[in-house]
Amino acid sequence: MTALLALSFAAQAQFPSKPIRIVCPFPPGGGVDITARAIANELSKQLGQPVTVENRPGAGGNVAGAEVAKAAPDGYTLLLTLNALHAISPVLYAKLPFDALKDFAWVTTLVQFTNILVTQPGFPANSVQELIARAKAQPGRITFASSGNGTNLHLTGEWFKQRAGIDIVHVPYKGSGPAMTDLLGGQVAIMFESVSAATPHLKSGKLKALGISSAARSPLFPSVPTVAEQGMPGFEVQSWYGLVAPAATPREVVMKLNAEAVKGANSREFRDRMEPLGFEIVTGTPERMLERVNADVARWGPVVKASGAKVD
Repeated sequence: MTALLALSFAAQAQFPSKPIRIVCPFPPGGGVDITARAIANELSKQLGQPVTVENRPGAGGNVAGAEVAKAAPDGYTLLLTLNALHAISPVLYAKLPFDALKDFAWVTTLVQFTNILVTQPGFPANSVQELIARAKAQPGRITFASSGNGTNLHLTGEWFKQRAGIDIVHVPYKGSGPAMTDLLGGQVAIMFESVSAATPHLKSGKLKALGISSAARSPLFPSVPTVAEQGMPGFEVQSWYGLVAPAATPREVVMKLNAEAVKGANSREFRDRMEPLGFEIVTGTPERMLERVNADVARWGPVVKASGAKVD
């Protein structure tokens, strides 16, 4: 037993001694994939080993989550995760192929971002208060698009609906892209979208913003008031991406990955890649990441249940 422990400690001390892969739960090109490739590039430089990204889309991230949860707990397989996978999926899905809290070792959060409430320029409301007044005057007439049932964008809209006490109709799409296409075309009235995805349409004047879901105004759109300051105090939605490993990964390996990922996420190259897209760098300890997970579970569980959203 002593010899085995010595070998184990020696292997951990040499970590990493071979390539690392980061499993991405969504297709290439989106925010999760961009983050995965940006941090992989930084980790490759710092760890002296190739760090590759493998896209495993499907079931809202559950395919990738299951793969990493069952992988060898040695630090060579990581998941570029998002808060929805741990806080929303356990309530949304009737059965998950993994335990969203117990099957992972938390490494660090990397970036966070917020959503922005957008509509067409001709929509007859220019603020959250005007939108709510119009919705109360026309219950069941205003539609709000989302990237799909149970997604962060859907649940942000549901929470807004619950807090405002209004009757607006959810129209789910298979992804943010098709939802945005119909919003631009006037087939739906409003939508909560990530700041990064909405920015090109806001800059071009194809959309206007009614409010932003962060606690403070965005430096990208300082003239857009928050939803909270427009009569809905406490309305704050911050989504995040981060890194996790399989649950039994040795603490020494987790802390090595944490130190290098934090350093990489705070590098100038990583910041220059992420900040123009509306992402804010947010790193910390594994314990701080778990605190954020638990806070999100407490926030989103009741919203999912109240919305009635389910995926079998």
